[in-house]
Amino acid sequence: MGFKCGIVGLPNVGKSTLFNALTNSNKAQAENFPFCTIDPNLGVVPVPDIRLDNLAKISESKKKINTTMSFVDIAGLVKGASKGEGLGNKFLSHIREVDAIVHMIRCFDSQDIQNVNTNVDPIRDLEIIETEMKLSDLESIEKRLDKKNKKKIEEEQIKILEMASNYINKDTNLEKLKENFEMKDLNQSGLLSIKPKLYVCNIDEKSIGNGNKYSDSFIKIYGESNTIIISADTENQINQLDLEEKKKYMKMIGLEDTGLNTLIKKGYELLNLETFFTSGPEETRAWTITKNCPAPKAAGIIHTDFEKGFIRAETVSYDDFVKNNGWINSKATGKMRLEGKEYLVKDGDILNFRFNT
Repeated sequence: MGFKCGIVGLPNVGKSTLFNALTNSNKAQAENFPFCTIDPNLGVVPVPDIRLDNLAKISESKKKINTTMSFVDIAGLVKGASKGEGLGNKFLSHIREVDAIVHMIRCFDSQDIQNVNTNVDPIRDLEIIETEMKLSDLESIEKRLDKKNKKKIEEEQIKILEMASNYINKDTNLEKLKENFEMKDLNQSGLLSIKPKLYVCNIDEKSIGNGNKYSDSFIKIYGESNTIIISADTENQINQLDLEEKKKYMKMIGLEDTGLNTLIKKGYELLNLETFFTSGPEETRAWTITKNCPAPKAAGIIHTDFEKGFIRAETVSYDDFVKNNGWINSKATGKMRLEGKEYLVKDGDILNFRFNT
């Protein structure tokens, strides 16, 4: 089950540096000039989860497999992108293909790294990006509601597009659409402006821990819940170190956890995702599902035959599995349950599916 987060922002704000740090690679060009990234780079990143390590030890598994999330490094957008400035239309089309957006915001001064604007202003920079996405949405809506195209669209989608157009023209927050429509219908609309968002304030190394005046001003308006403060350059350097050096360096600069781990976890939460596990002597593996996923659908993530022939799921909660040191004791103490087709899988469940082929 592939979930993609697209990293967007103005040129030279640190998108490619963050991407390289996330994927522990030098796949993305990170040069000091606008549009050094043109084609999007894709990286698949394991989602860190201490529960997976613990389960693998208990089951004495030969293999341990994390669930993953994909990150896409999308080239820098500029003012006028919706009209094709800076190859904007091409870049906006790449954003349409992702499930969530990571807004990379420049919150550092530098004489060495070009800034496409005359000064550092994270709030203005975000407004430029969001305005371009809204204008792109408006153009898309107008085309789809054209008389000849409108006939092909379902009634519910027409209502969404008409209301979205009205909101954009009145400068109303498109989040209000969620008050009137189901998320599954909104997701089908293809609108850029309603995709889930995370904000990453890219700061200088000396501001790690406390942030700086730029990140403070940004958080004052956009809040802390969906905002992460990262020094992309520092994170990239940390990722080049071995484990012991990494621990020492992080302790020296006062970093408890990497910003990358925080970003991956927040992205997972943002997309309303949960994890279930399968665990045995051959392998312990994490699997990604959306919240409130029925057991047969979760089985189908492993293999479509599991969903088609689903009978029931042997289920143990993570806490019970750890407390009872695995499947055998969990069953003996009555902590293993048999769940049917109506069961909604919970985060951390360890599952063994029974099915007919």
